Amino acid sequence: MVVVVVVVGLALAACSKSPHRSAVTPTTSSTTTTVAPPTTSVGGCAVPARATPDPKRPRYVLHVNVVPSEHRVAGDLTVRFTPDLPTDRLVFRLWPNGPRLAAAGAHLSVGAVQLGAHPAATTQPDPTTLVVALGSPLNAGQTIEASMTWDLKLAGPNNDRIAQVGDSIRLGSFFPILPWEPGVGWATDPPATGFAEGSTAPTADFDMSVTVPAGLTVLASGVPDASGARWHAAAMRDVALSIGRFRMASADAAGVHITVGVAADLPDSAAAFATKIAAKLASYTEWFGAYPWPVYTMAVTGQLRGGIEYPSHVMQGTGTIGRTTSHELAHQWFYALVGNDQGRDPWLDEGLASYAEGRAENSLPMFRSTSIPADGKGHLTSPITYWNAHQPTYYRGVYVQGVQALGTLGPVDRVDCALRIYIARNAYRIARPADLIAAATTVVVDAPAKLAAYGVTSSP
Repeated sequence: MVVVVVVVGLALAACSKSPHRSAVTPTTSSTTTTVAPPTTSVGGCAVPARATPDPKRPRYVLHVNVVPSEHRVAGDLTVRFTPDLPTDRLVFRLWPNGPRLAAAGAHLSVGAVQLGAHPAATTQPDPTTLVVALGSPLNAGQTIEASMTWDLKLAGPNNDRIAQVGDSIRLGSFFPILPWEPGVGWATDPPATGFAEGSTAPTADFDMSVTVPAGLTVLASGVPDASGARWHAAAMRDVALSIGRFRMASADAAGVHITVGVAADLPDSAAAFATKIAAKLASYTEWFGAYPWPVYTMAVTGQLRGGIEYPSHVMQGTGTIGRTTSHELAHQWFYALVGNDQGRDPWLDEGLASYAEGRAENSLPMFRSTSIPADGKGHLTSPITYWNAHQPTYYRGVYVQGVQALGTLGPVDRVDCALRIYIARNAYRIARPADLIAAATTVVVDAPAKLAAYGVTSSP
């Protein structure tokens, strides 16, 4: 049942790559504790119990002070990290320093870094990578605490995840984050140069406090406390927030509270967005399993021509209520819940989210009939480094071709079943193509051959 409650008026108070890794052979991930059978039959699909988050996941404490008048955000963070493999360093990604955001004026700088109570030496081999030297190697299962201050220069109006557009501010991929892939090591994929991501991050817990000037509202990943200034995000691989003067609406569906804010200077209806999200969330829950968190927030702000997904928080632009809304919501299952290395395997979230979008928008025939350009055909599994040089083909080569690959598995009930099993087995993990093949094979015996025709194999 979908219940929509509209909040009228203006809110005034704060209420998507070739991998460069440690020299470690991939092993079984420890990010989850997989629950053994029994399985549950859902419409004839035998679905195992959903895997659970790793109890040793990273834990961040973030303080975020937004100063719009200075086009700046100041902050600090502390993170407790327990690797499942030995490592001689810590690595943090500084995504605002990637070529696209840097060109728009963004810059993330980091102050002194401490390991426990001791200062640490750091190097920056490239603009998006900060390496922290360890006094002695960290053993698997050994916990370390790192802390640092950071300062973010905001980009001005632009079509990306960090922007200041009048009173509206988007903050996505905005703070130093650990790019650890359990069973593999540090992910140091180069950044995307186009409108895409190249990031990898393990599921973590975040406690985030946000300070903004009076009169501005914050919509963020996670659950706010009673003060409306602190958020707790449990078992999420990243957090993001949007700030502005919003017209608000809310809805509830499948046990999830949905909040939508539309910047006051935009014409879109917050209530219409909330109603659509509630309906599509109910459908995705039926097809793919439960949404993993109790809340979902979306902010509509200026100068954004599409959408950008983060766990439990999505950023969209004006006029995007159609396919974009369904696509970004689908990323809560494909990227947020089941993660992937977006630099190495961008199709694993974008192709699967596009399939869900096609289901929700009745547009699968359009995806299946769309032609793939020559420089995209056969490159479904190519990394973001390939697509950096073939940006005009990225959408059809990854999003559309991903839907076409899944379509070879058969009717939608079979594809839904394969994806539901994939999600249940790999929830809170960073999945690889082999995981999708294994799940699909439980439903379609010749799935490996069908997917191999698109270059999808179990090779590392």
